[in-house]
Amino acid sequence: MSATVAPPPASKPSPNVGERVRALRDAMALSLRGLSERSGVSAPMLSQVERGETSPTLTVATRIAAGLELSLSQLLRLDETEGVTVVRRAAARRGGAKRRGHRYEILTPPLPGQRAEVSLHSLAPGAATGGAGDAPIHEPGSRETVVVTDGSLLLVCAQESYELDTGDAVTFDSDLPHHFENPGAADARFFSVVAAGLRRS
Repeated sequence: MSATVAPPPASKPSPNVGERVRALRDAMALSLRGLSERSGVSAPMLSQVERGETSPTLTVATRIAAGLELSLSQLLRLDETEGVTVVRRAAARRGGAKRRGHRYEILTPPLPGQRAEVSLHSLAPGAATGGAGDAPIHEPGSRETVVVTDGSLLLVCAQESYELDTGDAVTFDSDLPHHFENPGAADARFFSVVAAGLRRS
């Protein structure tokens, strides 16, 4: 009588790449055409991937990841274990600052459904993150908390000015017109945490 062979344990289901691509594209407010231009992958191919009609080749997946400003491992969630995502220093996403003298990096991973973003900013002496006429860049209901780690800052929010020194923190409704200025003689550095869609009390 032969021994009964037990079936192998069920493997963890592989992530649905198409759903993830769509969620990440939506989070970046990109159309299929926009992602196509950024990645070099045709819009019809992207549409098929998002609907699960085809699995992208390694080359195509790498291009899609680049268009979403991710590494291939981040797109496929290979860096994620037991609900923990580590963003290594070299993998921090560099933001597209609009003003000279302003640099920043986004430290949080672009996970689908994530409603908060942490970024590290550097502002040169005399530089600003924006101007008085700039429209708000955050969605209605967003709040931002800034912690100054080096130097001094001037927050201009809704035509009011607030002086901030090293160690100071400020929380404000970031759907209001606002920007930061560096009035000091040395670089200013600060962390920013933006939580999207919070209701005002």
